[in-house]
Amino acid sequence: MPLARLRRPGLGVATTTALVALVATAPSFAAPSATADPAAARDAATWLADEFTDGALPGPFGGQDWGLTIDSLLALTAAHTAEPTRRAATEQVAAHVRAYNSYDDWGIEGFTDGGATAKLLYAATAAGADPTDFGGFDLRAETLALVAGADGGDQRGRITSRTTDASGPDASNTFDQAFTVLGLARSGDLPQDTVDFLVRQQCAAGGFRLYPDADDKSTCDAQAAPTLDVDSTAMAVQALLTAAEDGATGAADAARRGADWLQTQQQADGSFGGSGPTSGTNANSTGLAGQALAAAGRDTAAARAAAALVALQLTTTTGAAAAADAGAIAYNAETLTAARTSGLGENDRDQWRRATAQALLGLAQVPLGRIGLDPPSSPSPSPSSTVSPTPSGSPSPSGSATPTPTPSHSDSPTPPTPTPTATTPSATPSTTPVGGGLPTTGASVITYLLVALLLIGGGTALVALTRRRAT
Repeated sequence: MPLARLRRPGLGVATTTALVALVATAPSFAAPSATADPAAARDAATWLADEFTDGALPGPFGGQDWGLTIDSLLALTAAHTAEPTRRAATEQVAAHVRAYNSYDDWGIEGFTDGGATAKLLYAATAAGADPTDFGGFDLRAETLALVAGADGGDQRGRITSRTTDASGPDASNTFDQAFTVLGLARSGDLPQDTVDFLVRQQCAAGGFRLYPDADDKSTCDAQAAPTLDVDSTAMAVQALLTAAEDGATGAADAARRGADWLQTQQQADGSFGGSGPTSGTNANSTGLAGQALAAAGRDTAAARAAAALVALQLTTTTGAAAAADAGAIAYNAETLTAARTSGLGENDRDQWRRATAQALLGLAQVPLGRIGLDPPSSPSPSPSSTVSPTPSGSPSPSGSATPTPTPSHSDSPTPPTPTPTATTPSATPSTTPVGGGLPTTGASVITYLLVALLLIGGGTALVALTRRRAT
């Protein structure tokens, strides 16, 4: 999914730079894209926020879906709206860390999902929480402990899962590796090994494969016929842009080649498709690709992707039978047509939530590396209420339900929560406002004005600028 994170995320040692050097240095990330669609993003965010109940989104078979909740939290943060919902979601995710990254709720001890842990680390930093004490867990330390070390051979730098059964291949994929790079960069020093492993998943054509273990080949080019994936490439490009800002070797060039490849995959209408079961054009792939292209400064292509997403959005005037769900974004054109004819049934909503969450990234166009850091370009009204009541009753999935395509960017399999968890968070809420109050990158406009005045007035001292990174 990736996000829009042209950023300057991450915790690290602050760097003091002379004004002349600062002006002469070109940024690795593009500025927040001017091709975003704030109105469409606001409408999508408002609809998505109303789908939350007690700080979480439900899964297709009941219980809370923490992966989807995190995806939606990131999307709402990118859109700079629905702060009460974002705060509640952050508290609930923090209270259910082990429900998401382990099998503890099923009584199976000794398993920790590496990809889920890395995604939690990134989400905590994007939400403005302390990643070293998120729900009582040090997610940075846990993520680092799951990264394969020097004795891992060609797996060195890979995020792995800890399990009592090491007989099978690791389930972590390129999405997981991208979250690892993003989370570690935003929370402290970024190990070069993690970047190197991600780069090895890139083929000569520029695209990235989803599965590092495909055909038991340690690099993409070693495969006879690798399947390059738009979604994974979009995530990798954003992670590598973030790594490049941290000075990682080889990251900038790999990100550039990845963005080049993404542009070759864009359809005439601006949309993108994934791979395998999601190879047809769809909102999820288009949202992630559009966000990545904006992050890489490919504004024209990013604007075309945003336009393709707007074409899939329900409105009060064009929604017909689904007008009450204005703002929601369909997975594809067929889904949109069906909704206009029959409305959104309860069995359809899971697919719409997933599509809207990642499409929102392509509309807001805040890079994954910047989510939670950049202030909104203009005030965006928040929904008048945190959530709207969930319709009573949760029909069991039936054959008539619209199938939810399995996105190529799915998290590593995580069991659904066996029974609904109490809605009172056990975690102590972060004192940092969710999505707000985070230090931004670079000097403020006021600082530049002061420097200019000093120079005009004959001042000779250079002003030291300190770049603070998100904590």
